[in-house]
Amino acid sequence: MTSIPREPLAYRMRPCTFDDFVGQEHILSPGKPLRILIENDHIQSLILYGPPGCGKSALAYIIRHQTQSHFQRLNAVTSGVADVRRLIHAANDSFALDNKRTIVFIDEIHRFNKTQQDALLPSVESGEIILIGATTQNPYFFINPALQSRSHIYELNPLNENNLSTLITIALQNKERGLGNYTITITKEAVDFFIRNANGDARKLLGSLELAVLSAQSDNTITIDIAHAQNTILKKSVNYDGTGDQHYDVISAFIKSIRGSDPDAAIYWLALMLHAGEDPRFIARRLCISASEDIGNADPIGLLIAHACMDIVSFIGMPEARITLAQTTTYLASAPKSNSAYRAIDTALEDIRTKPQKPVPAHLQDSSYASAKKLGRGQEYIYPHDHPGHYYPQQYMPEYKQYYFPGSLGFEEKIEKRIAHWKSLYTKHIKPSQK
Repeated sequence: MTSIPREPLAYRMRPCTFDDFVGQEHILSPGKPLRILIENDHIQSLILYGPPGCGKSALAYIIRHQTQSHFQRLNAVTSGVADVRRLIHAANDSFALDNKRTIVFIDEIHRFNKTQQDALLPSVESGEIILIGATTQNPYFFINPALQSRSHIYELNPLNENNLSTLITIALQNKERGLGNYTITITKEAVDFFIRNANGDARKLLGSLELAVLSAQSDNTITIDIAHAQNTILKKSVNYDGTGDQHYDVISAFIKSIRGSDPDAAIYWLALMLHAGEDPRFIARRLCISASEDIGNADPIGLLIAHACMDIVSFIGMPEARITLAQTTTYLASAPKSNSAYRAIDTALEDIRTKPQKPVPAHLQDSSYASAKKLGRGQEYIYPHDHPGHYYPQQYMPEYKQYYFPGSLGFEEKIEKRIAHWKSLYTKHIKPSQK
């Protein structure tokens, strides 16, 4: 029986050269600027940003082997300012001793707080160290602007199906670092299953493959079919961290699909969030916002349904609440759309912020207290309910300005006609100087 290495397969398969690296052709193909800088040992401070298993650490490992600089690694989870300062001091000593620069690789650099990131600034700016930061979070949100400006930011993509298929082939054939010492027969269906399950994550792919091999091992002859692959991985994982980019990107796609009247896309993003364990109450709250922002008075029932959904989700919980969330999502996505109420309040708020405040007209002021008449409060106010149609054309603003422009879809079509009728009565009644 073949002995089992101590290191996981994904760790053993880390590339040492560009010939071994799979994926990220948009920044690492021959002739690309980053590759040229690395090959010519002219590397500058950079931040590698991308999802788990896309090759951030692997690229740092290549840089370690391709350059003549000293290479030091810090983990932002376990390192503090004191560790950073000790490392910078050691880098200065090394440069004075052998004229070699020091590359500092900081994994999960987004976990460094502002003070820790600030401790890096002087040495990165002066070139005392070359910083390589790796992060799964958007650096424009999680990295100090000063550190951003001193680093080149490169975004890495999830590996595509061809990349992942290549990795499986290499891992199965490599006898030194991979699984080449086993006699393995793997079906195409199993390979496809591993690739789908990996979601662009090389580490996840190789971990799943290794687990399937080790769990099937009775001797050096191993068969992996779709049934064994599925038994190895009981639930497909997804790239969704719940607090970072995926949290915001997926909810954004969800709301935009509702706004765009695509119930199928909206249901897909809803399913992704629920599968990943997103808080259903967060989704319900966003549905309430969408019901007012994107549907509004074109279908006022949408807000009632969204509000009921929020209550039901809080009262019942998962997994049954998924049905209510799906019902609300498909209703809002299929409803007529209007952002008139949203635009009306934002326009009015802008006037409040930027223009002089308008006084309340005397006839609209409170007249409920004893001395109100002495002050002229509320005089000449006309009670609309005493008139036909429960409407009387009187001024409600010192200077009239229309903020709410109803759309022509759904219930707002009726609202538009009603307001037009009131406006015509108002125009006939109010003197030109009052308009």
